[in-house]
Amino acid sequence: MPESIRRLIESFKMLPGVGEKTAERLAFSILDFDEDQIELFSNSIVDVSNNIKKCNVCNNLTEKDICDVCEDNTRNNELLCVVDDVKNIFIFEKMAMYNGLYHVLDGLISPMDGINPEDIGLEKLIDRIQNGNFKEVVFAFNPSIEAETTSMYIKRILSDTNIKFTRLASGVPMGANMEYIDSLTLERALSDRKEVE
Repeated sequence: MPESIRRLIESFKMLPGVGEKTAERLAFSILDFDEDQIELFSNSIVDVSNNIKKCNVCNNLTEKDICDVCEDNTRNNELLCVVDDVKNIFIFEKMAMYNGLYHVLDGLISPMDGINPEDIGLEKLIDRIQNGNFKEVVFAFNPSIEAETTSMYIKRILSDTNIKFTRLASGVPMGANMEYIDSLTLERALSDRKEVE
């Protein structure tokens, strides 16, 4: 096999969920691209690498300093949805049923893995909540011990506020990854969210 094809296959294997067979299929499909398609494909990868950064307010992905969600004055600025993975914002936005703001943490608290509150950017979130006019904070984490620990920690720090803290309803099963949950289940979980006790 030519070295350039082998390198392309190995590159595709770097993507999550792509094994040997899928990588081979993708690599050989690239050979069918015309010159314009190859240029578009390669430029898209370079553009993402060069232009995408974190929003200065919420850590969402953006090409500007402030993301489109944070700049949108029509959104409900009294409702904040906290996620631990930026992909979850795209999931909620595709559903087009949530109109509040977001905040992305850099993971969840996990003492067993040596991940402490200061490691996930909690200070930025706490400052934002204390200086904003939020009435409700929704924890939209995949159900887990780490999610529970993180939610309770944030609630405890902000216990002197009048903010209502909620989590997604139990339509999202424990241990599930939101990326793979159907939109109806996720929509029901969001609309039936429960207060964190």
